[in-house]
Amino acid sequence: MTRKLYIRPIALADSPQSEEGEAIRLGGAMVWASRFAIIVRENGRVLSRERVSAAQMPAALAALPVDLGAAAEAQWTGLRKIHAPIQCGARTLRLEQPQVMGILNITPDSFSDGGKFMDDAAVASAHAAAMLEAGAAIIDIGGESTRPGAAAVWEGDEIRRVVPMVERLAAMGAAISVDTRRPGVMDATLAAGAHIINDVSALRYDPRSLEIAAASGAPVVLMHAPGKADDLHSGADFADVVLDVFDWLEARRDACVAAGIAAERIIIDPGFGFGLTLMQNLTLFNALPLFHALGHPLLVGVSRKRMIGALSNEAPAHQRLGGSVALAVKAMDAGAHILRVHDVPETVQAVRVWRGLRDAALTDFSQLPD
Repeated sequence: MTRKLYIRPIALADSPQSEEGEAIRLGGAMVWASRFAIIVRENGRVLSRERVSAAQMPAALAALPVDLGAAAEAQWTGLRKIHAPIQCGARTLRLEQPQVMGILNITPDSFSDGGKFMDDAAVASAHAAAMLEAGAAIIDIGGESTRPGAAAVWEGDEIRRVVPMVERLAAMGAAISVDTRRPGVMDATLAAGAHIINDVSALRYDPRSLEIAAASGAPVVLMHAPGKADDLHSGADFADVVLDVFDWLEARRDACVAAGIAAERIIIDPGFGFGLTLMQNLTLFNALPLFHALGHPLLVGVSRKRMIGALSNEAPAHQRLGGSVALAVKAMDAGAHILRVHDVPETVQAVRVWRGLRDAALTDFSQLPD
């Protein structure tokens, strides 16, 4: 294994003037970073860790060995990249502030709603409409549960579940994401009016998925999951969960670009809850700012997940609102662009308050030197 380098932001700020201009804007979000750790590792072992400021970064990069220089420059560019808006039909989703993606499960065995929207299209449509009215920018429709131990779904059944709902939401003018790993479902839902492919297998489940995604030109969410085939939660073996997930996503991104998917159409999801222990989930969450170095919008989906229950006396899924909102705020502080959530009104309210605080910080010129 060759040496690898990582640039991890380690000091964040509410505004650039609080650091007297010596900070970079992370991923075009309303978050700034002023200090960074330049980490080098080889064969899973960290060789060095140097802390530098934003002002010191050009000199630090110039001093790196030749074999690390290109990766370092690419990550430094990725950290500062301002992402283009996501186009979903007639809707344009700008990424300078967090966007909320509301979850709509058309499944009998979802961990969060237990099939509540499975058999009544009117109830499901009303719920989707309510999420849109509450401020969801995107509705993410799924026809297969991906919780640990969930049974696999035949492609035809998944299409039957989700396509009618995609058609209903398309008629509403909604921005629609489809949570699927099956190429037939991708093809059918895109034809029905969906805009985004959200694949928990990062287009690995079926080789045809890469072809369909590339040909469609649709934005694609690539999520990290350690397992393969029908068990995406198995096989986790991390030397360093943060750096290993970063490497995995980088390699998968490169494979997708090589297959013809435009880099600007790729969205990254670290995959919280998939094959990770509680400590690994928490460690990965604390390292979210690092993933801006990949140069893609960052999606975070941790709403109502098991890690919240583990930290709150085993609260059941429907009683995890407080933890879900806490993690949403933490994700926004790290510059996340899209929050995938069940509780849309509460999360949208948190986003609006968070945005107000950021606006106030940006206009607080008392932080500038005389």
